[in-house]
Amino acid sequence: MAEIDTRLRADVHELGELLGQIIKEHLGDEFLERIERIRLGAKQGRRSDQAEHDALLAALRDLPDDQLLPVCRAFNQFLNLANIAEQYHRIRRRRPDEPERFEDTCLVELMQRLRASGLDGPSLTRQVETLDIELVLTAHPTEVTRRTLIQKYDAIAATLERRDHDDLSIGETAELRSDLARLISEAWHTDEIRRNRPTPVDEAKWGFAVIEHSLWQALPRFLRELDSEIGREAGDALGVRAAPIRVASWMGGDRDGNPNVTASVTREVLLLGRWMAADLYLRDIEQLTSQLSMQAASEELLQLAGDSDEPYRALLKQLRSRLQATRSWAEQALRRPTDEPEDVLHRLEELRDPLECCYRSLTESGMRIIADGLLLDVLRRVNAFGLGLVRLDIRQDASRHSDALSELTEYLGMGRFGEWSEERRCQWLLDELHGRRPLLPAHWTPSAETAEVLETCRVVASQPAGLLGSYVISMASNASDVLAVKLLLKETGVRWPMRVAPLFETLSDLENGASTIDRLLSYEAYRTLAGDEQEVMIGYSDSAKDAGALAAGWAQYRAQEALVRVCAERKVKLRLFHGRGGTVGRGGAPAHMAILSQPPGSVNGQFRVTEQGEMIRFKFGLPGIAVQSLRLYTSAVLEASLLPPPAPQPQWRETMQALADRSVEIYRGVVRHESQFVEYFRQATPEQELARLPLGSRPAKRRSQGGIETLRAIPWIFAWTQTRLMLPAWLGAGQALAEAIDAGQAPELRDMMSQWPFFTARIEMLEMVLSKADGGIARFYEERLAEPQLWELGTRLRDALQQAIDSVLELRQTDRLLSRSHLLAESVAVRNPYTDPLHVLQAELLKRTRAQGQDVTPELERALLVTVAGIAAGMRNTG
Repeated sequence: MAEIDTRLRADVHELGELLGQIIKEHLGDEFLERIERIRLGAKQGRRSDQAEHDALLAALRDLPDDQLLPVCRAFNQFLNLANIAEQYHRIRRRRPDEPERFEDTCLVELMQRLRASGLDGPSLTRQVETLDIELVLTAHPTEVTRRTLIQKYDAIAATLERRDHDDLSIGETAELRSDLARLISEAWHTDEIRRNRPTPVDEAKWGFAVIEHSLWQALPRFLRELDSEIGREAGDALGVRAAPIRVASWMGGDRDGNPNVTASVTREVLLLGRWMAADLYLRDIEQLTSQLSMQAASEELLQLAGDSDEPYRALLKQLRSRLQATRSWAEQALRRPTDEPEDVLHRLEELRDPLECCYRSLTESGMRIIADGLLLDVLRRVNAFGLGLVRLDIRQDASRHSDALSELTEYLGMGRFGEWSEERRCQWLLDELHGRRPLLPAHWTPSAETAEVLETCRVVASQPAGLLGSYVISMASNASDVLAVKLLLKETGVRWPMRVAPLFETLSDLENGASTIDRLLSYEAYRTLAGDEQEVMIGYSDSAKDAGALAAGWAQYRAQEALVRVCAERKVKLRLFHGRGGTVGRGGAPAHMAILSQPPGSVNGQFRVTEQGEMIRFKFGLPGIAVQSLRLYTSAVLEASLLPPPAPQPQWRETMQALADRSVEIYRGVVRHESQFVEYFRQATPEQELARLPLGSRPAKRRSQGGIETLRAIPWIFAWTQTRLMLPAWLGAGQALAEAIDAGQAPELRDMMSQWPFFTARIEMLEMVLSKADGGIARFYEERLAEPQLWELGTRLRDALQQAIDSVLELRQTDRLLSRSHLLAESVAVRNPYTDPLHVLQAELLKRTRAQGQDVTPELERALLVTVAGIAAGMRNTG
C-alpha cells in the first residue's frame, strides 16, 4: 500500500474531522458513529480483513431507505475534501529538503537541453513565440458537481494555502481553522447535486467560470515565468504579441447528437462570451487607469490621447468607454436582437492597439518596469482570450450536411446529393464553391433539420471571425464532407476562411484518413479557398469503443504518421486536433507523456486538444494547478517539436501491429459477439440509470433504440468506471500482451517500453487504469444486481482483468502496480477508504431502485446520483 505524505495525511484528517463535527451537530452522535464504523470497515477491508469487510457490507445493506441519502452525502463530501487536500498538496510550498517538482522544473531543464543541443538564444525565443497550443474546453455529460459547490471547494483550497506558513500566530491559526469549518459547513448544507439537467448555456457558463476564477490569473502568471526563463537561457524576452497558449471551447457549439444545441443557443453563448470578456477587461482597465498616472509619453500616444495632463488615463478612458458600450450592447442583445452600435468593439485590434500604444510609450519613456507589469498581463490576456473569452468551435455530424444538400438538390431537380458518387459530389461542390450565383433559392422552405443547419451557418456568418475556431465534422470519411461544409458556409454569408476539420474517429476512418486528405488537397480549387494549412481531428473515444484502447491507440499513431507524410508531400501545414477524453479508454493520459508519445513530425509547434468536464477542473480549476498544467503543455510541445522521438524500429512496428490485431479480435469477440455481454452490461453496471440522471445536456445515446453501438463513448466508459471494472481501457490489451509474453517476446516488449515513447505511454496508461480497477468491487455489483446465469461471464471478465494486471507486472518486473509512480499511488490510496463505501451503497441503491420500477422514490434516486458524483470524484478521470 502506498505511503501517504504526512502533510497530506494531516490535511485529509483535519478536513475530515471538521466535516465530522458538522455532521455530528446536524445529525447527531449516533449517525457520525455509523459513518466512522463504515469508513473503518472499508479501510480494514482494504487490508484483507474479511471480517471487517463483511461487517461493512452488513451495515450498509441494513440501512433503512431514509438513512441512505445522508450516508451517501457524508462519504461524497469526505471524498471531495480529500480531493481538495490532494490537489492543493500538488502546489503547496516546498520544504527546503524536498526535491523540486517535475512540473516546476520541466521548462527550465528543457531549455537547458535545447541550448546544449546547439540552439542559439534568438532561435529559442523565436520557437517559443511561434508555439500554437490551443486548449479546447468541452462539456461533459458526467460532470455532476454544481458550480456553487466548486466555488466553495476552491475557497477551501485557498484557505489551505493561506495556512501553509510556519510563522502563523496561534490566533491566525485558529482563525483559519474557523474559516475552514465555516466553508465545510456551507458545503455540507448545500445541495451538491443539481435538480435539473443542465442546458448547453449552463455548461458554457461553467466553462467561462473556470476562465474567470483561474485561467484569467494563471495564464499571464505563467507567461511572466516563461519570460524570466527565456531571459535567463536566451537573453531575451517574449514579444508583446506572443501567445503560445490560447483557449477555445465546444460548449454551446457542439451539436453532434445533441438536439439541445441550436443556432439560437450558439448565438447566446457567443454573446455571453463577449459580455463576460468585456466585463473582465473592464476590471483590468480600471486598475490600469489607476496605475498609469504618469505624464511622460510618446508623440504617438499624445496624439491619440488629445490634450491631457495624464495621457495614459485619457487613452484608457476611451477604451473603457468602448468596453462599457460592448458590455451594455451584449447584455441587451441577450434579451432581444439588437444592432451593434458603432462604438462596440468588433475587431481584436480595436482592443489591443490602444494597450500596445501605452506599452510602446512607457518603454520609450524609460518606464519599461511599469510597462512589464499589469499592462503586459492585460495584453497577454487579450492575445489569449480575444473579444469572446474563447474561440467557439462548431461541431456537427457529416450526415446532417449531406442530408441538407440532398434536400436542396432534390428541390432543384438534380437528384439526391447523398446518392451521387464521391467524384460527382466533389466536382459539383467545387463548381458551386467557385460559382458566382447564389445556390439557395429565395422561396425554398427546407425541413426543420436542414433549416437548423443553415441557421447555424448564418450565426457563424454574423460574428466577427475572431470569435470562431474550427468547424469540426464528426464521422467524416470523404473529401466531400469537408467541401460540403465549405459550400454551406459560403452560401450563408461566411466571407472569411473558417477552418474546417474532418474528425476521423472509427478504426476504418482512421485507416483511410490520409487518403481522404490527400484527395482533398489534390483539388487546386480547394487549395485556393483553404490556403496552405489543413486541420484534421483525431478521435480517441469512438475508435477505442470500436476496437479497444490498444488497437485504437496504434491506429491513431499510424493515421498521424500518414497524415504528416501526405501534408508534407502536398506542401501543406498540418494542424492536428486531438479529441481526447479524461480516461485511458478515451485517449486520456498525463499531458506531458501523451504529447511526447506522438509520432515524430506530428506536433511541429502546434497542438490542439480537447479538455473535458471534470478534467478541466482538475487541471485548471486552481490558478496554481493551472500554471503547472500550462508549463507541462508548453514544455512537451516544444520538446516534441525540437527534439522529437525517434521513429520506431521496423520490428517494433510489426510487433505492435500483431498486438493491435490480436487485441481488437479479443475485444470485439467479447463486446460484439458474446451473446450475454449486452445483458451483463445492462444489469451489472448503472448504465440504465445514467441515461435518466441529470448529468449533462447531451443524451447518453445517439439513437433511442439499439445496443452498445448506439451508446456514446462517455457513458460507455463511465458505467464501467462506476463499478471499477474499467473494462474499455484494458479489454483485449491484457490478453494480447500475455500471449506475447508467453511466446517469449517479453525482452522485446521491454526494449519497446524503454526506447519508444508511444509504447511506454501505452503501458503506463494501462498500469494507471489497472491500479484503479477492483475485481472484488465489480463482483459485488454483479452478485447484487445481475441474474446468476450471467455470473460466469463476470468471472471470465475478472480473470481477464487479472491477466492484464499480471502482464503489466511481468513487463515492469515488479510485484506492485505503480511501484515507480509514488504520487499516483498515493493519490489512489488517499481516496479508497471513502470510495469503497460509495460503491457498496451504489450497488444497494441500484438494487432497491430497480425493485421499485418506474416509481422510484425521489430520495433514493437522489442518493444514487450522489454516489455517482462521489465515485466520479474518487476516480478523477471518469469520461
